[in-house]
Amino acid sequence: MKTPVVAIGLDAADPVVLEEWMSQGHLKNLSRVREQGAYGRLENIVNYCGVPTPAASTERLWAMTWTGCMPDKTGFWGTSKFYPESYGIDRDILKVGCDFEQNPPFYALGEDYRVFVLDPPTSGLSSQVNGLQVLAWGGHYPFTPSVSVPAEVLPEMIREYGENPVLYKDDGIWWDKAYEKWVPGAIRESVEKRAQVCRDYLKKEDWDFFFVGFGEAHTAGHDLWYTHYDHPVYEFHGKPAGPLMLEAFEHIDRAIGEILDAVPENAYITLFSPHGMGANYTDLLSMAVLPEMMYRFNFGKAAIAPGNPSEEPGPIISHPFRKSWMGEMWARNYEQNPLKRALRPYLPSKLLRDRLNGLESPYVLMEQNAPLFWMPAMWYRPLWSQMRAFALPYFADGHVRINVQGREGSGIVPPSEYDAVCEEVIEKLWKLKDARTGKSIVRQISRTRRTPFDEGNLSDADIVVVWEEVITDVVDSPDFGRIGPIPHFRAGGHRSRGFFMAQGPGIAPNSSIERGQALDIAPTILGLLGAPIPDRLDGTPLLEVSSVRSAAMR
Repeated sequence: MKTPVVAIGLDAADPVVLEEWMSQGHLKNLSRVREQGAYGRLENIVNYCGVPTPAASTERLWAMTWTGCMPDKTGFWGTSKFYPESYGIDRDILKVGCDFEQNPPFYALGEDYRVFVLDPPTSGLSSQVNGLQVLAWGGHYPFTPSVSVPAEVLPEMIREYGENPVLYKDDGIWWDKAYEKWVPGAIRESVEKRAQVCRDYLKKEDWDFFFVGFGEAHTAGHDLWYTHYDHPVYEFHGKPAGPLMLEAFEHIDRAIGEILDAVPENAYITLFSPHGMGANYTDLLSMAVLPEMMYRFNFGKAAIAPGNPSEEPGPIISHPFRKSWMGEMWARNYEQNPLKRALRPYLPSKLLRDRLNGLESPYVLMEQNAPLFWMPAMWYRPLWSQMRAFALPYFADGHVRINVQGREGSGIVPPSEYDAVCEEVIEKLWKLKDARTGKSIVRQISRTRRTPFDEGNLSDADIVVVWEEVITDVVDSPDFGRIGPIPHFRAGGHRSRGFFMAQGPGIAPNSSIERGQALDIAPTILGLLGAPIPDRLDGTPLLEVSSVRSAAMR
């Protein structure tokens, strides 16, 4: 006998802040599920050369959630692909994304189960799903095309409920007053529409598995975390704005309550996020500091944001001048001419198109529709072939690639020196400090391969840097001097922690789940469905599924 499962994915909702708010009496529907069922945190790792390494990358963790498999099995490590022959970067979803026909999502259950999925982040269509699949009606840059099966479902949904107000529009910045005025209302509108869609489709049919993803939680974290007390610009911008992030999650919580009111009484209810969010400490380090450090490592001079380590760093940049973080960072590319250097921060973008210090202008890259044109790491690409090692563009951890002869198109490091160069870079990385506190900013460094020519489903990086949770805008190196201060970017950044909660027949109220990881969500839900758990899955159930189902069937 089947018991339906309703699953709600709260994309990047962080357990620490959710627990804080629930303890204060907020998020009543989430609290109700937690009290009436089981709850636990997730902590995610991946393996590089057999070394467990914390993992916080959004798309990777969602793919691990759907497939139940590690990335060294699926081959999907992230949203960018590096081509060593040309030093090119590709973000085409069809070329870079996880192959969900070869690695089907756990809800691809064949004819025996009727399935509805709406906005699963970083998922894909599967021919093995019997039901409706709607991808990227909404979401925070969900890394999947806007498509559906049957094909007419998404257009019909748009005609009835309208375009999603947030999709591909939530990329503003905390100092943009117009954007920060717009985004809370857009989140609320998106959440309300999503709840209505779910209520209506729950009435259409008795689904065996029903999933909806709330990408609005992801948007709120990235864009509104500056209104949380632990963010560096809170006193300047967040406190005056009010508790906008909490308000966004209250809207999400109300929508969850409306959805749960429409589910069958005997259903299992699961709510989860494979990863979390906090005040952003990774963006500046991975996107800007690491690429600049590698530039100085190779050329012995500074390009972006040189500073004097013998002086106090000065105040944080609380009121940036330009309209974008990209513009603020490019304006900090060091100009030798004193007059030009003084004028550079105030010049219009049309006068900032020339290469400087060998770096390509983001305004030129933008015109070329280059991937990640706005990210400083990409501006160094014209120099990669001349560098022994360079930083790849990445969102969470720092990624370093060695420029190896016989592997890269213009490799300069002999394979015999690969180990030595890796260790030299690692030694320099361990010395990086937050200039404001003197604390180390590096938590862990992992090598991804034993030789440069190792084959298999490996990361493009040779070295992966996991940063300490030290929020800084200025970094000191005894070898390369100071980088910064530079302006903070997205207010919220990802954490490797997530959560899972479940309520339903046979699940004890107020019970705890031993800490698992994103991989464990797939076998857990399959167990609740009474579906077979494939041997290929790397995860294990978070609940004692056999005893839960036995209790449910009494």
